[in-house]
Amino acid sequence: MATTTKIFGFVLLVITTFMVFSVSCSWATVYKVGDSDGWTTKDETYNYFWVADKEFHVGDSLVFEYDPLFNDVTQVSGALEYEFCDYSSAKAVYNTGHDVVTLTEPGYMYFISSNRQQCASGQRLVVHVVHDPSRPIPPQPPSEVLPLGNIYKVGNSKGWSVPEETDFYYKWAEQSHFDIGDKLLFEYGNEDNDVYEISGDLEFLSCDRISPISVHKTGHDLVTLTKPGVHYFISSKAGHCEAGLKLRVVVGPLTKPVTVPNVPAKQMELTLMDQYNRWLGTFRPQPHH
Repeated sequence: MATTTKIFGFVLLVITTFMVFSVSCSWATVYKVGDSDGWTTKDETYNYFWVADKEFHVGDSLVFEYDPLFNDVTQVSGALEYEFCDYSSAKAVYNTGHDVVTLTEPGYMYFISSNRQQCASGQRLVVHVVHDPSRPIPPQPPSEVLPLGNIYKVGNSKGWSVPEETDFYYKWAEQSHFDIGDKLLFEYGNEDNDVYEISGDLEFLSCDRISPISVHKTGHDLVTLTKPGVHYFISSKAGHCEAGLKLRVVVGPLTKPVTVPNVPAKQMELTLMDQYNRWLGTFRPQPHH
């Protein structure tokens, strides 16, 4: 009898969990921006012909579909940036060609193309997100916790521009040691330059721009190094990469042990933060500028 009761209780728990999960996921709506036309240049902004009959709630999602070789989705911070197609201080840049953006909080959200001509021609969108108290707020995935890293300005005072010597950025990278959590700051004139992160050595050597991992073009791009290994960056502008505007950095894993002095056992019970701070102060090299 006890065994039967336990089995019944387990089955009831599974069914209840499934029902709660189903209810919590059934309310969100996914909108394909522009419907069948997708995210492209229009005679008028999307707010005139697409948004008018829709109401957006916290938890809904926007799907932007477009050709990533010629377009992107840039989220800007306010109405002025939206009105003047100003992407210099973008909140986020999406460039996969199939971007799913979840509306996580109430308020206004502004999206434009970073191509100013296309933005001015109507490729921009503002949505008003409302929170319905009857709907649960969607759970957010946990953010990956990275160490507090150094910021390296690529090229130092020269910034990210075509160098006089083709191995300039190779020498620059050799002077520094990069760890997970460090950041690369690319500064340049965004009208005639950009930063493409590419996937491998062959693409790097041949300046292959066809399938970038990510594209940055604000002129003040901060790229966080989140994984160990080799990372490759080039400019996609004609002749720039071939002239030496490309960067290869090697990111080391966090594998160095924490050295603990010979102290009584009670003093050796360090928290994770204590261990990290000890490691950071003892081993971490200082950035070269």
